[in-house]
Amino acid sequence: MQVFNQTRNVLLIAQGRLANTFWTRLRGLLGAAPLQKGEGLILAGEKSIHTLFMGFAIDVVYLDKNYKIIRIDPNMVPYRLGPFITQSAYVLEMPVGTIAYTASQVGDQLKFEY
Repeated sequence: MQVFNQTRNVLLIAQGRLANTFWTRLRGLLGAAPLQKGEGLILAGEKSIHTLFMGFAIDVVYLDKNYKIIRIDPNMVPYRLGPFITQSAYVLEMPVGTIAYTASQVGDQLKFEY
């Protein structure tokens, strides 16, 4: 699965894994190796995340149901709790630097490509 930022004309995630069940969302990136450039986890139906017990930092992007960015949290380090975002329908977890490299901002329109 890929995630494309249509506003900036840039690819955010080239190799994304979709977590759309209770168990895949619960596990998230726990126990996973650090994400490499182009990799990412797409959490469907999430309004909040955490980095408890993770061994690496991530860039986090919250999207509404129309795939518009509504919040950005760059460099979320391990053992942090993210905010509860009521309007969130998807959360993207990506390697640190992805947000800066792609210049993604709140309000940008994204597109999922399966």
